[in-house]
Amino acid sequence: MARLSAYNAKRDFGRTREPRGRIGKGKAQRFVIQRHDATRLHYDFRLELDGVYKSWAVTKVPSLDPATKRLAVEVEDHPLDYGTFEGTIPQGEYGGGTVQLWDRGTWKSQSENPPSRDLEKGQLKIELGGRGLKGGWALEGRRDETKPGRKTRHNWLLIKERDAAARPGEPDTLLKEDTSVKSGRTLEEIAQKTRKVWHSSKAATTAKRAAPARKAATKPAAKKKSRARKRKAKA
Repeated sequence: MARLSAYNAKRDFGRTREPRGRIGKGKAQRFVIQRHDATRLHYDFRLELDGVYKSWAVTKVPSLDPATKRLAVEVEDHPLDYGTFEGTIPQGEYGGGTVQLWDRGTWKSQSENPPSRDLEKGQLKIELGGRGLKGGWALEGRRDETKPGRKTRHNWLLIKERDAAARPGEPDTLLKEDTSVKSGRTLEEIAQKTRKVWHSSKAATTAKRAAPARKAATKPAAKKKSRARKRKAKA
């Protein structure tokens, strides 16, 4: 659980529908990309490894052009249950905004070394099999960025390798992929589904609304009993 302590500490699970942080076991090495319309629109890139999703916030749409490298800021590990999450995180909560399951599939390392070791060295080469991201990709570590009053950022670059799936000169071609691989919905359609937004106060509100309905249902029965008593009294 220590690996997910940062994830859990940042979230109020009484307000957000995001899954609680638990170390899991997967049958395959999965990857997901969640398009996240928070303070800024970005793409959360996640690789299943050692029971969690190693995660990076990619600042722009992943580029199929090998010459265009995308900044990927390393963030806290996420639980495997997060790989199916799609919905709206309430404003005021960490990461508040709409989350869309934008791409998913499986991945494998192109190295003979354990992926965790390659990540420690700052160089991980992988092969992806998703809707938009296919073929060879690389994650390259950059120098950490430290600014006064802020936490140190661990910066990486997400780079497409030159292969059959590459699109030289077309860095933004994946922008046309704007629907969910899970629901087929756009970000706007997901945001409009307010039932996907969870607030702990909703349960109490629903209960209050339901209570009068239950009382109303008992009134006819009470009236019938009263009428029956009056008839007996007259008799």
